[in-house]
Amino acid sequence: MTRETTHLRLGVNIDHVATLRNARGGADPDPARAAMLAQSAGADGITLHLREDRRHIRDADLPAVMDAVQIPINLEMAATQEMQAIALAHRPHAVCLGPERREERTTEGGLNVAADANRLRDYITPLRAAGARVSLFIAPDEAQVEASARVGAQVVELHVGAYAEFCAAGDDAARDTELRKLFAAAALAQELGLEVHAGHGLNFANVGPIAAIPELVELNIGHFLIGEAVFVGLEAAIREMRRQMNLARL
Repeated sequence: MTRETTHLRLGVNIDHVATLRNARGGADPDPARAAMLAQSAGADGITLHLREDRRHIRDADLPAVMDAVQIPINLEMAATQEMQAIALAHRPHAVCLGPERREERTTEGGLNVAADANRLRDYITPLRAAGARVSLFIAPDEAQVEASARVGAQVVELHVGAYAEFCAAGDDAARDTELRKLFAAAALAQELGLEVHAGHGLNFANVGPIAAIPELVELNIGHFLIGEAVFVGLEAAIREMRRQMNLARL
């Protein structure tokens, strides 16, 4: 398998279309319409995060989006009984488990799988039995990758937020150190039989080095694309991200 022949999938996160809708109330802009536009622009999947406080995506958005598109749906959620019941009721293609704190603006850091292995193993079992592809959102840390394999996840999504922050700060040394961690974590994950995804904080300027990690199969990108869509439109933003990802694989 080579970079030239490997298609790197793009999952488009539509959460912040719902954020805009909720700021005013009402039905506009419609996340399902955003999902359809993403599909037509070449997205390989749609990601949405149903948070416990429903700050952006709401319960009714999940079935609406699932009905609107033919590409896979990735439901991000906390590992709670409420969220498990929702996932089992709707059966999205994939479920991504991550940490969630009410006070955070966005997901900060990865899931501590190693410290919660027994509970997560039991939590994952019925999701897999229902046909969901289970992913764990983790930091690029060897112990977390190994624990993810032990608890029965099929996928890890590497949190690249620290890398993105170092890029924005112009701290090249710290950026390169974080990038090495990401390369190592991706290689270990593949060695352990896990599919490797990545996301958080990616934009046109910083996506290239991440997209070049050979083990990566999928990037999930949301906030930047929705923000860029204000200026150029959602389809144009997605097509440009797709172009940048393809360039990194040449």
